[in-house]
Amino acid sequence: MIKVAAPEAVAAAEAVSSALPEATIFRSKLPDIDIPSHLPLHEYCFARAAELPDAPCLIAAATGRTYTFAETHALCRKAAAALHRLGVGHGDRVMILLQNCVEFAVAFFGASFLGAVSTAANPFCTPQEIHKQFVASGAKVIVTQSAYVDKLRHESFRRISTSGGEDTLTVITVDDEATTPDGCLPFWGIVGSADEGSLPEVSISPDDAVALPYSSGTTGLPKGVVLTHGGLVSSVAQQVDGENPNLYMREGDVALCVLPLFHIFSLNSVLLCAVRAGAAVMLMPQFEMGALAGGVGRGPPWCRRWCWRWPRTRWWSSTT
Repeated sequence: MIKVAAPEAVAAAEAVSSALPEATIFRSKLPDIDIPSHLPLHEYCFARAAELPDAPCLIAAATGRTYTFAETHALCRKAAAALHRLGVGHGDRVMILLQNCVEFAVAFFGASFLGAVSTAANPFCTPQEIHKQFVASGAKVIVTQSAYVDKLRHESFRRISTSGGEDTLTVITVDDEATTPDGCLPFWGIVGSADEGSLPEVSISPDDAVALPYSSGTTGLPKGVVLTHGGLVSSVAQQVDGENPNLYMREGDVALCVLPLFHIFSLNSVLLCAVRAGAAVMLMPQFEMGALAGGVGRGPPWCRRWCWRWPRTRWWSSTT
């Protein structure tokens, strides 16, 4: 049944509407930011890779090993090809069970190239907690470090094997190939032998998921949060693009990444923003003063000048 408002009710509504003050819209004096949310996340972040091929992109703080933008972009594509060879495709989930390291970034972007979804987990969680996220996310493969493989041998997990059977678990470890645990695949081995040319053409929508981080459980049990390509592109653009960015990252800068990448703030506002801005990311597994001093000592000169400027840091900066 259709109800029609009485004439007096319509007149009363019009009177109220005319009595309301005119709306005022405040606009910034700066031009709008162009947000290319139609681009896949990896394409957006690596947009400057062609013009900065020899600029540093990823730095392993522990060793000083530096990967240029050209090297990083190529490694991410090779990682995508390696994952594809293992049966990972568009919409599949890849669990990254790592502390901050170069391999974390390469695995994340590699999954993005395929249209797959990365779900990062804290490697210090219990086997049961890791298993719960693994099952809930529907992950197909786990990328981790040898030190955490024993957690994946817990009775709640399927048997680790390279066979790829439905009743087995595929685990890739990032350590030296010679120390790869039984049943696991060596990350650098499969990435190094992968063929970029074998990457399939993937149509990725801005609404496709690219990351599935889990909440910390402040107000309840941890929950998976679906983050799309378009959503993360928009978030990064608001932070580093335009004439008045929130984060003043630029080419030649080095962002020290100590906050864990398995938390979305670090992944989004450090790694993704730095790569988009053409800056380098120095990756530290965890905060440790000696390692920090060594990393800063290998960094650009302004880092050392900053350390020497502050008396409290002289005791360790002088040794670098």
